[in-house]
Amino acid sequence: MSLTSALNTAQSIFNNTGTQSSVVSNNISNSSNSDYVRRQAIISTSLDGAQVVKISRAQEDALMRQWLKASAQDSGQQTLLSGLADLKSILGGNDYETSPANYLTTFQEKLQAFRTSPSSTIAAQSAVTAAQDVANSLNDASNSVQAVRQDADQNIATQVSTLNTLLGQFKTANDAVKGITATGGNPADALDERDKILKQISSIVGVKTADRANGDMALYTTDGTVVFDTIPRSVTFVSQDTYTPQTSGNGVYIDGVALPGGEGSTSTSQGSLQALLQIRDEVAPTMQAQLDEIAKSLVTTFSETGGAPTTTEPGLFVWKTSTGIDGTTPTTTDVINGIAGTITVNTAVITSQGGDPMKLRDGSITGLTNLNTDGAAGFSDNLDALYAALGSAQTFSSDAGISSNVSVISYAQNSVGWLEQYRSDASTASENTSAALSRSTEAYSNETGVNLDEELTLLLDIEQSYKAATKILNAVDEMLKSLLDIAS
Repeated sequence: MSLTSALNTAQSIFNNTGTQSSVVSNNISNSSNSDYVRRQAIISTSLDGAQVVKISRAQEDALMRQWLKASAQDSGQQTLLSGLADLKSILGGNDYETSPANYLTTFQEKLQAFRTSPSSTIAAQSAVTAAQDVANSLNDASNSVQAVRQDADQNIATQVSTLNTLLGQFKTANDAVKGITATGGNPADALDERDKILKQISSIVGVKTADRANGDMALYTTDGTVVFDTIPRSVTFVSQDTYTPQTSGNGVYIDGVALPGGEGSTSTSQGSLQALLQIRDEVAPTMQAQLDEIAKSLVTTFSETGGAPTTTEPGLFVWKTSTGIDGTTPTTTDVINGIAGTITVNTAVITSQGGDPMKLRDGSITGLTNLNTDGAAGFSDNLDALYAALGSAQTFSSDAGISSNVSVISYAQNSVGWLEQYRSDASTASENTSAALSRSTEAYSNETGVNLDEELTLLLDIEQSYKAATKILNAVDEMLKSLLDIAS
């Protein structure tokens, strides 16, 4: 080997190790960055020697697509579970101590005590107080359910705003990738930035990717709606300031196409947006319908009939319509939206408001009739009938999502059971989606992430190459000195 060849070899090694060291150092400094994809200096050998021909990026498109899918599913499932937890807290948490079912059971016990002691004013007042507790629990639960819907609506607005911002950032990153690729540069940093934004987008709405020329990428929802194609597609939503049982939430539109809400306890949601729509438009309204059915049953069960011509009017429990007028005794088999939020105990039996609780015993709350015509202190026929009616099977609307041929107390308990089953199934599903995301993250990280042990080993190899080049350079230096000594 000539001295010139030796010098060229040493210079080539120095150039290569310098580039390799830079790449490895960059890898090591980003070892804790989950959005960084490992780089590698690719060396090619030819007649002119070895040289770094490119810096490759450990990109794994298939694993990335799997991660995006797992992320969208887990985000949707976790969002649903959070909403269900909020609904559960409305009923008092694990023991459901503030649920209408709990207060109805107490009311039944107080009514039983009153019918066994029909002359007791204390028993009468206790029964009325228990009835007030039932009405208050329905009011509070109804208001809280609507608050959950409103919170979901506000979160949807926030998520839509964030999504539009991310899509704008995605365009910037995508344009950078295209520009660098088209000019033959290394788009690794731009690809990292684009993937980082893509991950954030997938947690809001599930997307599929389509690769184009020069590194261009298009995004579509799982049902094929265009999210990004050269430019971001508009995501629109109009939030509501307040929610009542009669309020229907506005839809989310991507490129003019409505985004469907998720369905089921193992949610079909791809991303948090669909799960929020599911909470606002499916889960919470179903719970509201069940509360309304309980309230409707109570108004009907405790209504009084009499007068000429014969009429039926709300007795112990009264309510107001959405327009604020006094509601009549329900005759419809459909859900009356919002009745649970306005049901109260008739002031005619509330002592503090000038009422007489004994009217519950005598069946004279409305003034249509007086069943205790003799004014007997031991009269209990009406209380017996009301107690029996409270425990009798009734027909509830199928729109409320649970079985109908049960007593109102059983129905209220079934409502608690419905929510608990829904939440339990959603919790199991969330564990599965979380595990799937964890596995996808691990698989993706194993292929694209930085392994410090591997990088440090590679750094030692580079160091050895550098030492070899140094030895060659030292040998050439000695030879040149010897030649100069001979020449002199």
